[in-house]
Amino acid sequence: MALETIEIQDKLIETFGESVFNFNQERDIFSLEVDSEKITAVILFLKNDPILRFHFLTDLCGIHYPDNDVDHQFAIVYHLHNWYENKRIKIKAFINGEKPEIKTISNIFLCSNWMERETYDFYGVNFIGHPQLKRILNMDEMISFPMRKEFPLEDSGRTDKDDRFFGRTTTNF
Repeated sequence: MALETIEIQDKLIETFGESVFNFNQERDIFSLEVDSEKITAVILFLKNDPILRFHFLTDLCGIHYPDNDVDHQFAIVYHLHNWYENKRIKIKAFINGEKPEIKTISNIFLCSNWMERETYDFYGVNFIGHPQLKRILNMDEMISFPMRKEFPLEDSGRTDKDDRFFGRTTTNF
């Protein structure tokens, strides 16, 4: 019998109650949100449950939502795959914007080590318990996190660009 999304949802609600919510089917990926304090327990459950068997972490990444309230300014997104049933699941956990941190899952999925380092490198998210959380792609000397939406999209002082060539002005030439 094929694994149905309602079965995944029911098992998660039965085990974690109100800590799992906003269940949604997005094309062929079943998605949900998890309280950030419960992320390791939920990931471990999805991996170890004999019916669910989400044994493969496809991706882990960060998103910055600067316009959200302070407790929802960053999201950590986990994509898991059940190879047996070819089911995919997306889990999103929101974290605080002033002190972005969440527990590591590198002890559950070894491949998350690199992904968590990359997310730290670009967003500044502290993965609590990570064995070697340091920059992986950017220079160690960098003091900012380049994927945060904290800076203007363009340098207003640029002189090498004429907005008329990019359709940003109504003035004809």
